[in-house]
Amino acid sequence: MPSPQHDQAEFAPDRDSGLLRDILRLLPAGVTVQDEDGRFVLINDAAVSQLGLAAGSCNEIAEKHLDERRAIGLELLRAGRTSVAELAGAGNGSQVLLAAHRPVSIAGRNLLLSCSSDISEQKAVEDHLFRAAYFDELTGLPMRRVIEHRVQSLIKSYEPGNAFAVAFLDIDNFKHINDYYGHAVGDSLLIEVARRLGLNLRETDMLSRISGDEFLLLLAPIDNEQEVAEYIEATLQRLKAPFFIDESEIFASISIGVSLFPDHGRSYDALLQNADIAMYRIKNEGKGAAAFFNSSMEREALARMKVEQSLRHAILEKRFCCAFQPKVDIRTKVVEGVEALVRLRDDDGVIQAPGTFIDLAAELGLIDELTHLVLAEIVKSIDLINETFGPTATISINVAAKQADSPAFMRSFADALKATGFPRRFMIEVTEDAFVTKTRFQSEVVPMLRELGVGISIDDFGTGYSSLSALADITADEIKIDRSFIKDIHLRPRSQGILRAIESLAEALGITMIAEGIETFEELAYLQAASRIRYAQGFYFARPIFLEELKLVVPASSETRVSESSRPVQENRRSNDARPARYRR
Repeated sequence: MPSPQHDQAEFAPDRDSGLLRDILRLLPAGVTVQDEDGRFVLINDAAVSQLGLAAGSCNEIAEKHLDERRAIGLELLRAGRTSVAELAGAGNGSQVLLAAHRPVSIAGRNLLLSCSSDISEQKAVEDHLFRAAYFDELTGLPMRRVIEHRVQSLIKSYEPGNAFAVAFLDIDNFKHINDYYGHAVGDSLLIEVARRLGLNLRETDMLSRISGDEFLLLLAPIDNEQEVAEYIEATLQRLKAPFFIDESEIFASISIGVSLFPDHGRSYDALLQNADIAMYRIKNEGKGAAAFFNSSMEREALARMKVEQSLRHAILEKRFCCAFQPKVDIRTKVVEGVEALVRLRDDDGVIQAPGTFIDLAAELGLIDELTHLVLAEIVKSIDLINETFGPTATISINVAAKQADSPAFMRSFADALKATGFPRRFMIEVTEDAFVTKTRFQSEVVPMLRELGVGISIDDFGTGYSSLSALADITADEIKIDRSFIKDIHLRPRSQGILRAIESLAEALGITMIAEGIETFEELAYLQAASRIRYAQGFYFARPIFLEELKLVVPASSETRVSESSRPVQENRRSNDARPARYRR
């Protein structure tokens, strides 16, 4: 059989050498041939461009690049070894070349064949992906995993004398800044704070943004604690100057906790946890300062953890109860309303006041569920409440400012109030914080409550940031004047003057005033004789009463209830003395 025909042209050197030269010249990859003297005996067009040798583009930088390329070639040629490496191109600062070099011997000459491709776009994509994975997009700072890797490397290579410090930094009240000025200003503030924090860092130090308003600082190496303390103090001083962003002057402070390696931990997790504990100590003591970790903080953290676990169990097991304190007409002694005060029954059955758990519940995100539990307790006990305080007495429930600024929570709570069947009896007590910032409480939540007929009370009035503007901006039904103004008021002329000013403003705006914390006859007597305040609450009238006590004071039959005109209000059940009746229903 005849052999099959192959569609293959034979190579003719004389005829096709020009074609090969043209192909080599026009290849998209750069090709060079270098001899033993370092001379380039062949350079195609792509290589001319990569080496910066094109007409009109050759300059000092290109000459330097060419000299470097020549030196690399001579070294490889003399060593007789191949190489594949990334090189910087001479065209511009961002050009990256992948170059392969191979020594060959042709016609008795030792030559170095080199081929290079432009991988700039690929490297740009890789760099973008790397930065997205390891660097914060907003501030450009390394992320948590980068500083964690750096700390762990220092721990692995530790030798005596190579100590370092880890500082946990948290911007104080950042959420309030975000709420008031908006997220765009908040982002700009984060950038500026990061810039100030990064000043005067050494190449061996590192600053990382690990979450929204939290930063982690590594100072390595350090000689002693005093050195770190001086640097941290200088950082705090830099942050005292205001930030000017979008025509706004913003003051921001930072709370800092510091742990030292190896004194305060020998792992990244231990150092971070202990710095965090120290930072929270500063948060609790007033913010805007720094503290080094010590063993007493660890004991406090363990105690806090125990309270946290107890709090979570208490919510699951519904071990919360309500105590009720009346609001009294100080002239007629008639009970006009009652405030529901949440209490926690701990694992040992001891009743805990809200100061031991309310802030922690808010921090842990449990406050919403706790508020709903209080309402459920009120609904379950409404008959006892009516029989003790009267069926028309208002029922006040405390709502945290953070909750008041959450339309989602307040909508669910308003639905729960409506479901009781008597929403008009409720009064929502919020602090001034709910009014003095650009929150959604005024624009979205207040109309929701007004539609149901729910009253609004400003609690602890006079202790917030802007009491007068709070009254001007919101139509509250009542203000509760903080005890700090009422205590020993008969002996304090300045408090008397402040009280008269509050009275005049409240009367002009049609807002009812409640004096909080009446504890002595002298305080009550002054209010009756020298003020226009009509209502008050406090231990002088009654301590908070538990449901168990309500059952003791409620008569057995409806006939007795109707005929009875007054009854004593019981003390807290842990007290054995009986307080005489000071008001009637």
